[in-house]
Amino acid sequence: MAKVRVAVIGAGSISDMHLQSYQQNERTEIRAVVDFNEERAREKAQKYEAEAYYSKLEDVFADEQVDAVSICTWNNTHADIAIAALRAGKHVLLEKPLSTTVESALLIEEAVKESGKLLQVGFVRRYDTNAQLLKQFIDAGELGEIYYAKASCLRRLGNPGGWFADKDRSGGGPLIDLGVHVIDLCWYLMGCPKVTTVSGNTYNKLGNRANVKNLSFYKAADYDPSQNTVEDMANALIRFENGASLFVDVSYTLHAKKDELAVKLYGDKGGAEVEPELSIIAEKHDTILNVSPQMDKLSFDFKRGFQNEIDHFIACILGEKETLSPVQDGVEMMKILCGIYESAATGREIVFTR
Repeated sequence: MAKVRVAVIGAGSISDMHLQSYQQNERTEIRAVVDFNEERAREKAQKYEAEAYYSKLEDVFADEQVDAVSICTWNNTHADIAIAALRAGKHVLLEKPLSTTVESALLIEEAVKESGKLLQVGFVRRYDTNAQLLKQFIDAGELGEIYYAKASCLRRLGNPGGWFADKDRSGGGPLIDLGVHVIDLCWYLMGCPKVTTVSGNTYNKLGNRANVKNLSFYKAADYDPSQNTVEDMANALIRFENGASLFVDVSYTLHAKKDELAVKLYGDKGGAEVEPELSIIAEKHDTILNVSPQMDKLSFDFKRGFQNEIDHFIACILGEKETLSPVQDGVEMMKILCGIYESAATGREIVFTR
């Protein structure tokens, strides 16, 4: 069987998860690594045994030996690169978020329709084993109608700096970086209902707190403590057309006792917690039960999630499966994220009309 030949665009830290996963997929061949920093592209190409490396996008799009690309670049470049890749006849796995504006997200959606190629949005949490197990319970009606969900991803100290802290390149801070994952996970498990209203707040109170000692955190390759134009913290209430609602709060920095990751869903027959550990709350024989599945890992397995995502992407290209995260979902997520930022900026609720 001919292998799917892939190129990874953007050789930053997240590219390793893509490259490792492609390397582990027997039906994939890593054709090229692309980065404007040619030396970094060359190093990654050597590390993952890619045949070629490029510093110009035109070169990878012109490469007829590339069937598909993973886009792992700054958020503000997603739309232009994805559209160019689709027009060049490449399938696309695009890291979240889809883009930084609703307008550019819609342009990507149009390019997908015109090209007939696959675009899978990198909502990696959807592909996690725990999420897929819980989805089976939900689809079987075990939780009934899910009418409320709550998600938190709070860091005490965790502004990565670099492009993450540059609003022009990232589109925002913890909301668009971390919030997108937990919002999407809840929304996906709720059945992806259409958003009707969003009310949100963002705060710039603490800065990146580069002065703090004795507590380490991840720093971007281009970390610069003097640069920070994104929010510290955001929260929002999101309402959907089926009457369900979702509350979310996220932070890069917060005067909290400890970091917090929590994802909870509530239905009229049962409930569930995805984080910090998968648990299902049921009611049987007039008794409330806390059900803990016997699994290898009850929280998100970062490495396995990416492997599942890449494996699914390749299976979709080969016509064996349908993507779990189509471009349409990426567009809807951009409406939610941009709606929260707009609500915070204007001090009013944002209403979406259909």
